[in-house]
Amino acid sequence: MEMYDLAPEPAPTETDGAFEEKCPRPGQAEIEAAVRTLIAAAGDDPAREGLAETPARVARAYREWFAGYRIDPRHLLSRTFGEAAGYDETILLRSIPLVSTCEHHLAPIVGVAHVAYRPRDRVVGISKLSRLVDAYARRLQLQERLTRQIAHALDEALQPRGVAVIIEAGHACMSTRGVRQHGVSLVTKCWLGEFGEDAELRRELLGSLPRRSVGGEG
Repeated sequence: MEMYDLAPEPAPTETDGAFEEKCPRPGQAEIEAAVRTLIAAAGDDPAREGLAETPARVARAYREWFAGYRIDPRHLLSRTFGEAAGYDETILLRSIPLVSTCEHHLAPIVGVAHVAYRPRDRVVGISKLSRLVDAYARRLQLQERLTRQIAHALDEALQPRGVAVIIEAGHACMSTRGVRQHGVSLVTKCWLGEFGEDAELRRELLGSLPRRSVGGEG
């Protein structure tokens, strides 16, 4: 069962990474055939008992891993509230679990996102911040682009005085292949509005994050 109320598919744009109409999604049979090809390329027999149902399982997993392509992040943020009684300090949702997929190697990206904003006159339900992160994460991604997409979507929807997004994540494309270094995390940040203008605000926000998160004003 889907976790989201899905809006109609928005017009594809370069920003949200949606498929263009000229690139339709393959059907179930095509997906399963592609997975069998990859199994054979790995050196195993796609027909053996343990692998016979794998293509269908992978097809189902892909629908879940890449559910973000079927979600319009603008719809998630379409309902806002003005009953915050003039609250104008930073609103921060910390340690949002994040699972994404590196578009270069189709390897997992796993980490956390911290999302903050300084409201002008409207706020959004806190669960929508988590869903916003998930909607953009469940696509083929670069962490740098993901960070900016989340920040700019929130900025466009609420027009707040400032937005900050910080992501810290490990990349399996680095830990399981190539240099094979474990325990390494990539930190990306996007500061908009007052967060970009005020170094003290950035220090205050970074000081509110869990100790495992990397500080600094970058």
